[in-house]
Amino acid sequence: MKKLHRLIIGIYIGPFILTFLTVLFILIMQFLWLYIDELVGKGIEWYIIIELLFYASAHLVPMALPVAILLSSIMAFGNMGENYELVALKSSGMSLMRIMYPLIVVAGITSVSAFYFANNIWPVANLKFKTLLYDIQHTKPAIDIQPGVFYKGIEGYVIKIESKDEDGQTMHDMLIYDHTKRQGASKVIRAEKGRMFMSEDKMILNLVLYNGHSYDEVKDKDLKDNSHKPLVRAQFDEEIIRFNLAGFQLERTDEEAFTSNYQMLNISQLEREMDTLQIKFLDRIEHVKMIQRQKFSLWRDTTITDSTTVAIDSLKTYSILTDTDESASVRIVDMAINLTRSAKTQLSQFKAEFQNRRHYIDKHRTEWHRKFTIAFSCIVLFFIGAPLGAIIRKGGMGLPVIIAIIGFLVHYMLNIVGEKLVKEDTVVPFIGMWLSSIILFPIALILTYKATTDSALFEGSTYINLLRKFGNFVRKIIREKRAV
Repeated sequence: MKKLHRLIIGIYIGPFILTFLTVLFILIMQFLWLYIDELVGKGIEWYIIIELLFYASAHLVPMALPVAILLSSIMAFGNMGENYELVALKSSGMSLMRIMYPLIVVAGITSVSAFYFANNIWPVANLKFKTLLYDIQHTKPAIDIQPGVFYKGIEGYVIKIESKDEDGQTMHDMLIYDHTKRQGASKVIRAEKGRMFMSEDKMILNLVLYNGHSYDEVKDKDLKDNSHKPLVRAQFDEEIIRFNLAGFQLERTDEEAFTSNYQMLNISQLEREMDTLQIKFLDRIEHVKMIQRQKFSLWRDTTITDSTTVAIDSLKTYSILTDTDESASVRIVDMAINLTRSAKTQLSQFKAEFQNRRHYIDKHRTEWHRKFTIAFSCIVLFFIGAPLGAIIRKGGMGLPVIIAIIGFLVHYMLNIVGEKLVKEDTVVPFIGMWLSSIILFPIALILTYKATTDSALFEGSTYINLLRKFGNFVRKIIREKRAV
């Protein structure tokens, strides 16, 4: 590798790593802000949180990578232009494409790595991330009984206390409503004092009550009047209640339950799944056609057409208006109308089913195209960022950051719009997923051409001169019209 190539790559790699880690950190913070309610108050160990953030960071890499490439390429060539390094290289006879060559190779390697990541690592990261997040979301909050508040976190019990000692275990003036019999608050326990502690395996919560009474309404099946239930009152010096805490512990779900999701599949698995779904879809269509032929085989027109036409044909078949009396004709007409309404409802249900099946297949196709668009967007954004940096000739974190943010927002919004159009069945998955690349790729070519020809794209004097030329052209036309 030449020294010049190492110099150019070194100028690019530093901002790329810094930008990538910064954007990834911001996205992780956004993730924490979004799911903070799911994580706080459940007593989840710190290493579980770290594991979730690790999988979340891998899940967010495809979003952080394009903006890192765009910003780092702008900053690299902007710094070279600001320090007159581009001028020196061009004066020695090197073209801009020759200067960009080592970074084009780096961008190509990054693109290939992004494709490998999206196809092999991203599905696994998505699987582990969604599984762990699902487990955390379905974990009950840790037990935290506050004085003066009715606590309902333990299933089947409602607990209220008046005060709590500093040790967090001893409570005073306890009131407990027992709903475990599913008969309302049939049992009430009142105790002067209580102490709460966990078992060694942390699966059982022991609540020891001191100096209290229990009131239990006993339901007697032999009594016809339920308003007069026997009341059992008991006094105790010490009583132990044990609560099962299985729902309060984080239980890891088997990952096999999520492996069929289209986001957890690579390209080969997606292709096999799409083939299977397409075959099932076509078989279902043939099955529905067969059902409809059998159902309307007594009618003259077995083809499912407009419901009114079917009703009229059925009337003609049975000649009900000429061969029967008026009341029988009315009954047969009502029967035909009901049959056609039923057929219309059933066909609407089949239509909704087919749309759902097609949308589910389109989701797989969308994910299949996503593997390639992530890689291709790295190339497109590099050829947008590098020429922009060479044109603006500004380094640092000022103007390059603003331009990079605008460029990334355009790229991101086009991706969102494309996916939404696919979901709404407006465009096919190919158009929707490649919409951003279709629009931005010509822009990248134009910017590269402008940069190689040393076009003053962002200089105000250029546009002022254009406006002057346009004004002179307009005035010339006006003068010619007046002369005529």
